[in-house]
Amino acid sequence: MRSCSSRASSTLTPSSLNLSFGRSIGGFNSRRRCISLAAISRSSRMSVSCAVQFRPCIDIHKGKVKQIVGSTLRDLKDGDSTPTTNFETDKSPSEFANLYRQDGLTGGHVIMLGADPLSKAAAIEALRAYPGGLQVGGGITSENSLSYIDEGASHVIVTSYVFSNGKMDLERLKDLVHVVGKQRLVLDLSCRKKEGRYAIVTDRWQKFSDVYLDEKVLDFLAGYADEFLVHGVDVEGKKLGIDEELVALLGRHSPIPVTYAGGVTVMNDLERIKLAGMGRVDVTVGSALDIFGGNLPYKDVVEWHYSQQEALAA
Repeated sequence: MRSCSSRASSTLTPSSLNLSFGRSIGGFNSRRRCISLAAISRSSRMSVSCAVQFRPCIDIHKGKVKQIVGSTLRDLKDGDSTPTTNFETDKSPSEFANLYRQDGLTGGHVIMLGADPLSKAAAIEALRAYPGGLQVGGGITSENSLSYIDEGASHVIVTSYVFSNGKMDLERLKDLVHVVGKQRLVLDLSCRKKEGRYAIVTDRWQKFSDVYLDEKVLDFLAGYADEFLVHGVDVEGKKLGIDEELVALLGRHSPIPVTYAGGVTVMNDLERIKLAGMGRVDVTVGSALDIFGGNLPYKDVVEWHYSQQEALAA
């Protein structure tokens, strides 16, 4: 995870900001280097630049590691429809978790695309293989959240439990914070364009909520979460290129670490996210990676990830 905040209050001076921060996660040292941009806005906040990180993923559907076009997931009835699957493998979730662990990648996410027992068991297998190195989401509630932390998750990721029936359930959100702690909670604010604005979507991304991403909403929700995860649902899994407008919105307005997912196809897309997000938006790559059947070499993305850290340290 990021170990620096994306913004610092005006009471901090450049000399008071540490240039490096370290945290041991699952036996590995996750280091995030940050520098002050010495740019103070009218709101008296100081902008802080952090190296962009690659956040790996493990998506699980019916107990298997898959890459699915998320917008095609539905509550299936009578077997009359199936999601569009880009990739499926017999490799275990723990194999991918061990790969990420060996490469020193932290803050990745394990997503259960369904609440069936096979998917839950597969997710727990990944968490146990890389304790403290992965976040987990899919069917998380205040009742089961701590069980995943106990299994090794660094954070739990929540969407539909908080954004229910098209509205934000603030009492559920507060209850989650009370149970698991703000420092272990990631809010999934995955969204789709609606009437020119980005509306948070829930229930396998099929239902629009009445909550739209903007500076006010992001500031408010940051008071209850450690990080945000945002899938650009309109492009996710389709390898059509990134949603640059959404990345820019997140880079401008998210006051806490945020990870964008959706549409990455080539290496240049990583640079576009870095530029559009002003160096403040991390990135997840799924279907495009060669380890998930795509054409983008995983090793190249890992090398890019470490080059960002080195460039900021220089």
